[in-house]
Amino acid sequence: MQRIKTFKTLTRAAAAACFLAVQAVICMGTVYWAVAATLRMEGTAAIVLGAIFALPSAYVLMVVTRMAYDAETDPANQ
Repeated sequence: MQRIKTFKTLTRAAAAACFLAVQAVICMGTVYWAVAATLRMEGTAAIVLGAIFALPSAYVLMVVTRMAYDAETDPANQ
């Protein structure tokens, strides 16, 4: 089955990816804030915690973008 790749479907995929990415960043930021506040982290410790959160966050954003692209270009969803 061939994917439908028109301006309309790609625009919808980009919009869905942006929406889901913002929601994911808000959730991950809230978890980061809660952990940092609970452990009373400041300065370097907070930066290290942010670096630890960066890799899984990037992976989640890639998965969300791929999921939105797959959903919006699938011919069954048109």
